[in-house]
Amino acid sequence: MTEDLRLWLIPLLPLIGAAVNGLFGRRFKNRVVSAVALLFTAASFAKAVQAVLLAPHIGTGLPYQRMLPFNWLDAGTLHVPFGFYLDQLSSIMVLVVTGVGFLIHIYAVGYMAHEGGYYRFFAYLNLFMFFMLTLVLANNYLLMFVGWEGVGLASYLLIGFYFNKDSAANAGKKAFIVNRIGDFAFLLGMFLVIQKFGSLNFTAIFGLLKDVPAEAGWGLLTIIALLFLFGATGKSAQIPLYVWLPDAMEGPTPVSALIHAATMVTAGIYMIARSSAIFSRAPHALEVVAIIGGLTAIFAATMGLAQNDIKRVLAYSTVSQLGYMVMACGVAAYAAGIFHLMTHAFFKALLFLGAGSVIHAVGGEQDMRHMGGLRTKIPVTFWVMTIATFTIAGVPPLAGFFSKDEILWQTWNNSPALWVVGFITAGLTSFYMFRLWFMTFFGELRLKSHGHDSAHGHGSDHSDGVHESPWIMLAPLVVLAVLSIFGGLVGIPEALGGHNEIHHYLEPAITAPLAETRAGMAMEAAEHAGSTELAFAGLSVAVAALGFLMAWFFYYKRPELPQKVTAKINGLYLLVLNKYYVDEGYDRLLVKPLLWVSRHVLWLVVDQKLIDGAVNGAGGASQAVGGQLRRMQSGNLRSYAAWVAAGAAAVVAFMIWRGVHQ
Repeated sequence: MTEDLRLWLIPLLPLIGAAVNGLFGRRFKNRVVSAVALLFTAASFAKAVQAVLLAPHIGTGLPYQRMLPFNWLDAGTLHVPFGFYLDQLSSIMVLVVTGVGFLIHIYAVGYMAHEGGYYRFFAYLNLFMFFMLTLVLANNYLLMFVGWEGVGLASYLLIGFYFNKDSAANAGKKAFIVNRIGDFAFLLGMFLVIQKFGSLNFTAIFGLLKDVPAEAGWGLLTIIALLFLFGATGKSAQIPLYVWLPDAMEGPTPVSALIHAATMVTAGIYMIARSSAIFSRAPHALEVVAIIGGLTAIFAATMGLAQNDIKRVLAYSTVSQLGYMVMACGVAAYAAGIFHLMTHAFFKALLFLGAGSVIHAVGGEQDMRHMGGLRTKIPVTFWVMTIATFTIAGVPPLAGFFSKDEILWQTWNNSPALWVVGFITAGLTSFYMFRLWFMTFFGELRLKSHGHDSAHGHGSDHSDGVHESPWIMLAPLVVLAVLSIFGGLVGIPEALGGHNEIHHYLEPAITAPLAETRAGMAMEAAEHAGSTELAFAGLSVAVAALGFLMAWFFYYKRPELPQKVTAKINGLYLLVLNKYYVDEGYDRLLVKPLLWVSRHVLWLVVDQKLIDGAVNGAGGASQAVGGQLRRMQSGNLRSYAAWVAAGAAAVVAFMIWRGVHQ
C-alpha cells in the first residue's frame, strides 16, 4: 500500500490554530495566543517540507494525490472528490505560503504587541493560511474555489481589522466586492468546464486535453480561459479589477505582507499556471493574458512614481510585479512566472515588513516626506530594506534579477512589443523604489513630531523618538533578506552559466503542448544565442542603473528639483498622483448608478410598492373581509334570520336565472 503523506494536515493545522484562538483566545494572554498561532503555522510548514521531500520517492512519484473517503459533490454524473494534489507546481506554492507565512506570523507577534483584538488578529491570520493552502493543494476546481472564496473572506476580515476606522472598513468591503465580480466569472468558467469535460478534477481534465489541438478560433476553451482570466484579474489585481489592492494597505502591515507576498494575490497566477493545459490550447486567450499583464505592469508602475505613502508605493509595486507574472503566463512562460512569484514573495514580504519596521520606528508615520535620515537610526532595517530595494530593481546577482530577466527574455522571444513594455516598466520600478529608499533613509530627519503615543511609537528611550524594532521583528527580515539574495540561484539560465533548475523542475507540471513549444523555442534561442541573452541581461541592468541614478539625482543630490518639476507639469502630476481617477470613474459610472437603481427602483418601486404593496394589500383585503364577516356574527337572532332569508333569496334567484338560460 502506498504511504499516506496526510496532505490534509498541511491546511488543517492552521485551521486548528484559528479555531483555538478564535473560540478561546479572548481568555488567553497574548503570549499564549502567539504560541498557538506560531505552533500550528510552524507545524504546517514542517509538514509541507516533509511532504515535498518524500512525495517524489513514494509510489510513482509526483504528482502525488490523495482522496478523502467521501465525495465533495455528487450530482447526476458529476462526482467531485475531496482530494489533495501535490506536484512540482503546488510544491513550490505550499512552501512559499507556509514558509513566508510563518515568518510573517513571527514578525506580527512584535508588531501587534500593543494592539487590541490581538487574539482575533491571529485567528484571522491562521484562517487566511488555511484557505490559501486549501486552494493550492486542491485536486479539483471546486475545492480550489472553496479556498479561492475563503481567502477573499479572510482578506475582508484582515484588511478591515481596524473596523472603527472608516477607511479600513471601506477598504475591506471594497476588496470583498471587487473580488466577487471576478469570482463570478471564475464560477461561470467552472460551469463550462463541467459542460465540456463532465468533471472538475485536474487529472481527468488534463488527461482529456492531452491529444486536443490548440483552437484555431474563439471556441469553448477560449471562452473558459477568458473567464478564468477575469477571475484572476480580481485575485491577482490586474486591469480592470486591480483597484482593491492599493487600499488593502489599510490593514496592519503584517496583513499587507501576507496578502501582497505569499497568499491572496498569487492565487490568480497559480490558477492560470495550474490551468496551463486549457490556456495553451486557447492561443487567442493567451494573447489577452499577455496584454493584460503588460498593461497592468506599466500602468501600476507609473502610479507608483508619485505616491508618498510608503505602503502605497509598495502596493502599486505589487500590482506591477503581478503584471510581469501574468505577462509571463501569457507568452506561455509559466515557469518564469512562477519563478518570479517565488522571488517576489521573498523581497516583497521583506519590503512590506521592512516598511512596517520603519513605521514602528517613527511612531506610526507613513508619509515618506516626513521621514528621511533613518539609515543611522535604524541600521538593521536600513540594510534589509536596501537588499530588498536592490532586489526588486533587478540588480544582479540578487533574486529579482534572475526571475525578472527570465520573464523579459521569454517575452522577447514571443512578443518584442511586450518586451518593450516590460523593459520600460523595469526602469520605472527602479526609479520609484530608489525614490522610496532615498526619501526614507537619506537626507535630514523630517518627522513632524517625535515620540507621539501610538501602538508603534511609544516607549522609546531615544530623544527623537526614533528606535529600532525588537529582534522578534528583525529576525524574519534577516531571513527574508538572505532568501532575497540567494533565492534566484535556482533559476540561473544556461546563458549565464547556470542550468535553470526551476524551469526543469516545473516542466512536468506544465501540461501544455503550446507552452512547451513556445518555451522550447525560447530555450533553443537561448542555447544558440547566449550572447544575445547576455546583451538583454545587460540592458536590464543598465535600465535599473538608470533608475537608480535618476532617483539619486532628484531625491539626494538635488532634492528641491522634484517640487519644481511637478509644478511645471502639474496637470500630469496630479493625474498620476490621483491614480488616473480610475476609482472616481468607477464610482461615477458604476457605483452611483447601481446605488440609484437599488434605491429608487429596487427598493422604492419593486420592494415597497410591488412586493410590500401586494403583501400589505392582501393583508388589508383579508382584514376588510374579516371585518364584514365579524358583523355577521352579531349574536342577534333577528340578524341571523335576515341573513338566512337573504341567502335563501339568493339561491332562489340563481335557480330561476339558471332555468331561464337553459
